[in-house]
Formats: sequence, structure tokens, C-alpha cells
Amino acid sequence: MSGERFKLIAEVYLLFRRGDAILLSKRANTGYEDGNWGLVAGHVDGGEPLTVAAAREALEEVGVHIAPADLTLRTVMHRGPGDERIGFFFEPSRWSGEIVNAEPHKCDGLGWFALDALPANTVAYVGKAIGDAFRGEVYSEDWPPAAGDP
Repeated sequence: MSGERFKLIAEVYLLFRRGDAILLSKRANTGYEDGNWGLVAGHVDGGEPLTVAAAREALEEVGVHIAPADLTLRTVMHRGPGDERIGFFFEPSRWSGEIVNAEPHKCDGLGWFALDALPANTVAYVGKAIGDAFRGEVYSEDWPPAAGDP
């Protein structure tokens, strides 16, 4: 036993909405789910509150400013196994600036999609989290059953 504590990777996601449409970002050149649609998102830095991390990611990825107080937590998802992650999905009530693709080296484009008609190539756990968030599900898991589990 190494004595090293288990570490859970914390991530933040932004649920930008306009009416019944949600903003998705098409992943590119990241090595993970490239070519598929996801959300504006990123890892939480050490010493950084979740809402500050979400506001930072919004500015870095789509060029808009969000006050941390304007973020509402909609759902939390625990994903695993392997590099276990916990994702916090925030909806901004407002933002300043125009949404643009501020990271074209990591994003092939942005699009607004109806909540009930997400693209077929939406990252699976992201699609689940979006549905959970707007159904009022506070917590969910994306955890494939182990071999032999019912």
C-alpha cells in the first residue's frame, strides 16, 4: 500500500442556454472525443473555487465574461472507472460579450441545438448530463457495470 490518497479529477461544464437551445462545442485536436459535440468545459485548477473555474473556462473557450454569482449548479456527475472524474454542470443566468470560438485549435465550431434534438455525435455522458440537468436530476453516474454485474 503506497499511502497515497485516492484523487478525483474535478471538471466544470457550462450549460449556455437560449430558450430551448443549448450551446455545444465540436471537439478537435484534443485526443479525446475529437469530432464529437461537447460543452464548454475544463479542469478545475488547485486553489480555485468551482464557479471561478467555470467563469475562467467560459472566457478561455468562448470569450464571454461570467460573474461566478451568475452561475447555478444544475447537476453533478461522477464518472469512472479508471481516471475517476466528478463534473459540475453550471448554467449561467447571464454573460457579457458575444460567444465566439476562442480556441479554434481545440474546437471545430460552436452550435446551438434544441435540448430534445442533440446531435447523434454528442459525447454520450454529456448528452446524459444535459438531460439530467434540465429534468432536475441533481446527481448521476456514468459508470459502466463490471463484467458479471446485473
